[in-house]
This record gives sequence, structure tokens and C-alpha cells, in this order.
Amino acid sequence: MLGPLLALSALAAPLTPQQQTQVQRVGSSIRCPICQDVLPITESGNDISKRMLAEIAAQVQAGQSDAQIYDYFRARYGQRVLLRPSNDAAGVLLWAVPALALLLGGGALAGYLRGPARRGAPSGSAPSGSAPNVQPAEEDPEDPYLAEIRAEVQAQRHQQAERSGS
Repeated sequence: MLGPLLALSALAAPLTPQQQTQVQRVGSSIRCPICQDVLPITESGNDISKRMLAEIAAQVQAGQSDAQIYDYFRARYGQRVLLRPSNDAAGVLLWAVPALALLLGGGALAGYLRGPARRGAPSGSAPSGSAPNVQPAEEDPEDPYLAEIRAEVQAQRHQQAERSGS
């Protein structure tokens, strides 16, 4: 099928500058199906890319639109042949989800890095960068360890007061 089209395109009139621009635009959006790198057929020098460009030229000369040419190549080689995603819901979703995830992750990271001072800390808390206002813990009258520590601290203060008073 491709042979007769190439023969017809060779016999047809040369492309106008506008048609050549369309061929380059469409060709730069179609991936070389056998290249290991993701190259458009306009940058690949292999035979299949040259045949694909000739097919594009024939279709452009026949008056086909870009969308019709893309549909032809998508039907023949699959969605993977197009370097630019389609504008259908699946194509938009494939591009929008990673961008949305990146934005949400960046927002969460920024909120985490700001710290609790700006995330809704109590209004009486100290501003960021200053020493926090530490309130003593409420006493638990049944905590024997705490009572023992307080008795030792009071005894030491009492001894220091006696030494400094003498």
C-alpha cells in the first residue's frame, strides 16, 4: 500500500512552502517507531522514518489536516507513535496527575518546614526564633519521685543559705 502512495507522491507536483512547513510540523510530532531514543521522524535518518515522512507529504498534498494525519499514524502504529499526548481525557489526565501530585507534595513539604509556630500554634506561644515560654508542669501530689527531688533541692538551697549567711 505504501509503494503506490510513494510513486504517486513522486509524480505529484512539489509541495508549497506552507505544505512543507506542515510536513515538518507533523513529522516532528511523530516518533520513529524503531529508534531506541525518542526521536521524531524528522531527526531520524532510517528508511522507515523517511517512508513515514513521504507518507505525511502525500497526505498533506492530498489536503489532509494534521488531526487526520495523526489519526492515520495512531491507527497504524498505536498511541505510542505520537510524541505529544492527545487532548482526550486520558491524555490530559496523564499529564495533569503528576503535576497535581507535585504541587500537593510541595505544599505539604512547605507546611511541614514552616513548623508548628505558623501552623496554628496557640496564640500565647512565643514567636518563631525566640525561646519558648515554658510553664512548670502541674504538680502531682502522688508522685513520690517528684516529692523526693523537691526535698533534695530545698535541702541544698537551705544549706547554701546557711553558708552564705554565716
